[in-house]
Amino acid sequence: MRRPQPLAYTQGPVWIAGMPMRVLPVVVSLVLSCPLALAQVPAAQPAPAAPADAPATPDAATPDAGKPKRSIDLADIRMFTAVYSLVQQGYVEEVSDQRLMRAAIRGLLANLDPHSEYLDKEEMEDLAEDTSGSYGGLGLEVMQVDGSLRVVAPIDDTPAQRGGIRAGDVIVSIDGKAVQSDDLDAAVKQLRGAPGTSVTLGVLHEKAAAPVDIKLTREAIRVVSVRGRLLDTGLAYLRISQFQDETGLQLRRQIERLAADNKAPLRGAVLDLRSNPGGLITAAVEVADDFLNSGAIVSTRGRVAQANTAFSATAGDLLQGAPLVVLVDNGTASAAEIVAGALKDNHRALLMGRRTFGKGSVQTILPIDADHAVKLTTARYYTPSGASIQAEGIHPDIVLADLALSTREAEHMPVIGERDLRNHLRGSDEGNGPAAPAIAAPAGALQDYALNEALNVLKALALRPPASATPAASTAPATPPQG
Repeated sequence: MRRPQPLAYTQGPVWIAGMPMRVLPVVVSLVLSCPLALAQVPAAQPAPAAPADAPATPDAATPDAGKPKRSIDLADIRMFTAVYSLVQQGYVEEVSDQRLMRAAIRGLLANLDPHSEYLDKEEMEDLAEDTSGSYGGLGLEVMQVDGSLRVVAPIDDTPAQRGGIRAGDVIVSIDGKAVQSDDLDAAVKQLRGAPGTSVTLGVLHEKAAAPVDIKLTREAIRVVSVRGRLLDTGLAYLRISQFQDETGLQLRRQIERLAADNKAPLRGAVLDLRSNPGGLITAAVEVADDFLNSGAIVSTRGRVAQANTAFSATAGDLLQGAPLVVLVDNGTASAAEIVAGALKDNHRALLMGRRTFGKGSVQTILPIDADHAVKLTTARYYTPSGASIQAEGIHPDIVLADLALSTREAEHMPVIGERDLRNHLRGSDEGNGPAAPAIAAPAGALQDYALNEALNVLKALALRPPASATPAASTAPATPPQG
């Protein structure tokens, strides 16, 4: 499979942080008169790809081309400098210019959307750890929503997941201190730490009346983004927990291993994208391409030409057309929604579960210098049908309730058949057939209602022979009816 190259904008914004106040109005005017400062500044080195980072090939003109450039209203500049001066002169404690300017930058970006933000050196290192899949912490993907710290999804086999934290939970306190709506960045940093250290989170579960305290011990989080096993003969279970640099390669290795264990090509697979918070858009494109022979995968559209892209599949379906069922839920977000949307719109897979999260925007890292950058929402992405899932999500083909299965405590009633009736008419083959096998649930599927349902649907789909395997005799004219 051809691996798409990650996008890094080749031009970045002018660095205005730390400028003396007397030149601030001039600098602000220059920056805001050229959107993203793409036309006036020299090329910067490519930055590391951000989660849901955009692909690289521009294929459309800038929507704002030909429009007059905007300039900031001088009244707004005066208002900003007046507030800045009042804080400097009258705030109860002295505040450095650097701190005020950093706060102003963060506030500017925070008021755009929940995903745009200013990144200092430490945050850029955290971002690199996220995409590589190794860091010290709890294994949580969180986002800021209306002044609260909301869980997008816990990562598989991490302290957060084992502790019972679920997608949609709200973290209201950390070590007994309330999470402050005006300092959520500091709260996010507290979730990470040295392996072996403990932290107590106050967690408000969805539809719960009061939060509960959950004590967790931080670990070295080394996320293996793809896992797999055989659910039944020839039927595979593939779990992608998030999209990282090596996710496509890991998926191909898992499919090869499972086919070898099955001693035959796979007859179908369940692809589990539940509670997958997303990751790199390049990895999502690669995974979708692994299941498609042709067709569109995703397109992105923004205000600048570099944000307008489109990706299509190349030949080479790893399952060779075998049926595919995709599991999704309200924790399926961003890059995971790209995969789900591509497979659904190309009629390659059947989606089961619940409506997805609905994060349909692309963030790009715009470098300021070697240690600072802006993560900016630069585009919306669209599924092959042209639909935007932003704030809407992807609706599954088959909706499943959020249920769990349990083992029946009472003994099963004996099965009664014709042969059990007194004085029954003996059958000519009675007693010659094989004994009915005991029905056992697939390993790991017993309490997973959605997985059980997906497996049942996959078994039904796998009964259909591939089009190429249809017997030639079936196309011959039928024998005329005899009168």
